Amino acid sequence: MARINLLPWREQLREERKKQFLSILVLIVIVAGLLVFLADRTLDGKIDHQSARNDFLRKEIQLLDGRIKEIEQLQARRTQLLDRMKIIQDLQGNRPIIVRVFDELVRTLPEGVYFTSVGMKGPVISIKGGAESNSRVSNLMRQMDSSDWLSTPNLTAVKAVTQGALDQANVFEMSVRQTEPGAAAAEGEQQQ
Repeated sequence: MARINLLPWREQLREERKKQFLSILVLIVIVAGLLVFLADRTLDGKIDHQSARNDFLRKEIQLLDGRIKEIEQLQARRTQLLDRMKIIQDLQGNRPIIVRVFDELVRTLPEGVYFTSVGMKGPVISIKGGAESNSRVSNLMRQMDSSDWLSTPNLTAVKAVTQGALDQANVFEMSVRQTEPGAAAAEGEQQQ
């Protein structure tokens, strides 16, 4: 029998397989490194893209916050202007009423009675004046009570003042409420 030594062939096959294994291992390490590098680059790209989007959103939010503040300022200005307009409209609307009230005060003033001061707080008119006699003061109160623009006269004080030997005058203080002729009728309808 012939002796054949197969060990060197096996050794050579083993060396080739080892080289092949190492080259495949190096190739797998290179591919894995390449895949890790690509994954890192992809994730970094996505992170950068999201950061850019977040920065854009922050800038837009700042712009919108600025616009919201501007809108709030405009709304405050609008409210101020509306309040001013309401005051002006109230003044314009009350102007003829005040003239009418003064006209009524003159119309209800009997002869021998005069006013020294007239003041108004809200709908209440305070009047100070003088009269030749008490009957003229009561005549003034009756005429004010019968007026459409004046109601509920209230005499606060009457004082007799002598201004010499023969002249005697009465100084009086009173208050009267200013009303509108249409307002009394409207209140009567609402109560029914």
